[in-house]
Amino acid sequence: MQIVALVPARFASTRFPGKPLARLKGKPLVQWVCEGTARCSLVNRVIVATDDERIAKAVADFGGEAVMTRSDHPSGTDRLAEAASGLEADLVVNVQGDEPLIMPEMIEQALAPLIADPAIPMGTLRNPISDEADLHNPNIVKVVTDRAGFALYFSRAPIPCRREGGEIRAWRHVGLYVYRRDFLLKFARLAPTPLENLEKLEQLRALEHGYKIMVAETPFTSHGVDTPQDLERVAAMMG
Repeated sequence: MQIVALVPARFASTRFPGKPLARLKGKPLVQWVCEGTARCSLVNRVIVATDDERIAKAVADFGGEAVMTRSDHPSGTDRLAEAASGLEADLVVNVQGDEPLIMPEMIEQALAPLIADPAIPMGTLRNPISDEADLHNPNIVKVVTDRAGFALYFSRAPIPCRREGGEIRAWRHVGLYVYRRDFLLKFARLAPTPLENLEKLEQLRALEHGYKIMVAETPFTSHGVDTPQDLERVAAMMG
């Protein structure tokens, strides 16, 4: 089975322009992401999908692989699909370009269900929410699943709602995705949907069109870099 990891990396960012090239412990941020992803033994290739020659050059400088994509994509999924359209691959892993602490185990956990069951078109991750503040934080996406682990809904709201108390566990969505290549190309062509537009969550498009998303459990969480302050926080975590 051919498994390719794609790392979307844009230079333009409202909160942090040039983020993929920001230096973290002497390396550009995108290099940390690529190196962490490459540690997953299931991944055959790691490719940065970018619309900026400066990022492509930086990737080449550290010995990585990059492909150029259009600059007018409305979403990362569209950029991913353009890159995947020219690849020979069975599964495509979408690793966010601002996750320098990505763990190879997370990629393995997301891949495992799709490797085991060829009927699953798409997969992602979840981990338990232990802080009540996180449950009510709209920047932290929550997910509820059925008993088999397939997503029922993703939301920025606190779900499930504890109407009369109870000890049900809430789950954080970890934004690492795995797609069958053919499904990824189809997914990018699907029309945006009402709930997707309301919540600003692309994965709802798949659910609204009737496709299943397997949500595997992981003990790891993500540490995305959205601002220069986040970069400092991650550097402190690295020691």
